[in-house]
Amino acid sequence: MDVATVVGVFLGFVVIVSAIVTGGGWQMFIHLPSMAITIGGMLCATMIHFSLPQFLGIFSIVKKTIVAKIPSQPELIQKMVNYAAINRRDGALALEQEIHNIEDLFFIKGLQMVVDGQESENIRELMNLEIQYLQERHSTGKKILEFMGAAAPAFGMIGTLIGLVQMLRNLTSPESIGAGMAVALLTTFYGALAANLIFIPLAGKLGIYSKAETIAMEMITEGICAIAQGENPTAVREKMQAFVSQGRREEVKAMV
Repeated sequence: MDVATVVGVFLGFVVIVSAIVTGGGWQMFIHLPSMAITIGGMLCATMIHFSLPQFLGIFSIVKKTIVAKIPSQPELIQKMVNYAAINRRDGALALEQEIHNIEDLFFIKGLQMVVDGQESENIRELMNLEIQYLQERHSTGKKILEFMGAAAPAFGMIGTLIGLVQMLRNLTSPESIGAGMAVALLTTFYGALAANLIFIPLAGKLGIYSKAETIAMEMITEGICAIAQGENPTAVREKMQAFVSQGRREEVKAMV
């Protein structure tokens, strides 16, 4: 679980709410019609722009930015070295016992194909296809969050324009202009807050996790294919360490 996402959003609201309460008159920042225009308009625009299944997947997209199960590079490298040693010593069928100790479904699929005796070319093709569709799903999720981040301020501005029109209609009461202007600007505030504290940061976090997960899956693919080709543990380790920066290679170096 990524605590930084939850803590960041929580502390962001704490800072903003504290500033509002300290400044006084916090009650005027709660305006249901303004919230309805900003949030409701943004959700409707998102529903129009994307298909219904994509729109309903918003919650799973947000969950992905909070709960991300990405295996660590040292763990992956060590597992691949161990499996390469087992494959060289006892044969591919001996790896079937190791499948029960793996939680990653992508890893399990690759190792099962090795046990089944498939060629490394076929394994690479199927696993690369999995990676491709994962990237497409994450790209769609990122686009949804980015669209919501752009739509929220836009509907906030629409709400402000509506409020200004209603305010200008009542110019016969000069004492109400100040209060009317304040209410009109609330929709812009709601839109800017939602976009810059929630949707745009979540889109960025999803992009970071997508890249990290892709790299992990590419590492698994290379390791599995090397094992399928019968390479020795040292060769597998060196191939896996190509994904790690030069400065960290000693840190993640697996025992052969």
